[in-house]
Amino acid sequence: MTQNRARVVLAFDFGLKRIGVAVGDTVSRSASPRKPLICPASGPDWSAIAREIRSVGPDLLIVGDPYNDDGTPARVAPAANRFAAELGQRSGLPVLRMDERYSSVEAAGELKSRRASGELKRRLQPGDIDSAAAAVILGSWLQNQN
Repeated sequence: MTQNRARVVLAFDFGLKRIGVAVGDTVSRSASPRKPLICPASGPDWSAIAREIRSVGPDLLIVGDPYNDDGTPARVAPAANRFAAELGQRSGLPVLRMDERYSSVEAAGELKSRRASGELKRRLQPGDIDSAAAAVILGSWLQNQN
């Protein structure tokens, strides 16, 4: 991957019940949430994740790295680490990690603001926040690219 060409990036906000998904690129430096993926009790739905990857055709994957406010790994961190490792193995794509602290808080605030302004007409669903958080994670990474 050269730095001079546009790269499509797919980001994941891993959760034990849902996995938020967002897509963006290094030209527009913007991230858009996609439909969240349900995470059954048996673990991630790898066929749904593979379909998402085929649909988007990313050059790079990003997985949120969950930390507590004090910088210690969050309770879900070991599962997120396993998810990121397996995602890289299954996809054959590079996987980067990005600190996701406060991404869900930022995403929820943004969605509530859009709903209050009338821009978002429907009620918020739990998965909306997950994918909006993935977009926050990806947006932060995109803004930090040269």
